[in-house]
Amino acid sequence: MTTTRFAPSPTGLLHLGHAYSALQAASFAGQFTDRTAGGRFLVRIEDIDVTRCRPEFEAAILEDLSWLGLDWERPVRRQSDHMDDYRAALDRLEAMGLLYKCFHSRKELDDALSAPHNRPMMGPDGPAVTDTDALMPEDERARREAAGEPYALRLRMAEAVRRAGPLSWRDRTHGEQPARPEVFGDVVLARKDAATSYHLAVTVDDALQGVTLVTRGEDLFQASHVHRLLQALLDLPVPEYAHHPLLVDPATGRRFAKRDRSLTLKALRESGVSPAEVRKRMGF
Repeated sequence: MTTTRFAPSPTGLLHLGHAYSALQAASFAGQFTDRTAGGRFLVRIEDIDVTRCRPEFEAAILEDLSWLGLDWERPVRRQSDHMDDYRAALDRLEAMGLLYKCFHSRKELDDALSAPHNRPMMGPDGPAVTDTDALMPEDERARREAAGEPYALRLRMAEAVRRAGPLSWRDRTHGEQPARPEVFGDVVLARKDAATSYHLAVTVDDALQGVTLVTRGEDLFQASHVHRLLQALLDLPVPEYAHHPLLVDPATGRRFAKRDRSLTLKALRESGVSPAEVRKRMGF
């Protein structure tokens, strides 16, 4: 049985791009296509960014999805309610010796990496930094930790890749993919003031919720390399992936964004557009 999910962050109103992604996930679970297939469609609220997420946006998301005609399993998983799950995953990685604290500020790290002998390769998210703890004297790191200064909890990528061995994952659009998480460098999995990162939270959530097909935009395609590594390290099941093209505004050619207020589902609904019209425009 196929289990899919739509996992928005409540930092704004849903727009047409979100509608397309939600409809894609629901259709793979049998909605709008073959309801006898018995698939499961889940909605997850990814609200780990406490500075930007708002309860009113979460309520609006669920209202918009219901108006769109989607049916999902209850209860909705809210990430902020499950920090213990992410802590358990971090504890396991720490016990394996794969985590370290990086006390560099962004400026300090940029300055350290600008030296000719330190310049890292560029990864999908910027410089693929590694072993940043080696860039700071041990006594200085100890002083900053004792003082309670901010830090990022990084995955020691080279050792993690060595332990996991060769990995791959399958995308319905792009086929079998060799996992190359090393291009990201030592990714941040948590911070002192943030209990988890996107990479860790979605990997743990998908496993705990039994997601068998991860449907999301192609802008997150590269992230799957990191997620595949975390699945291997944490002995989690490996879902199939379906990264769909991003919907763009035909008038401007730009991808839809939350700042496009005139194209939010709420604005369309208030202007008299019907759910059927939106689904038809999306091809469902």
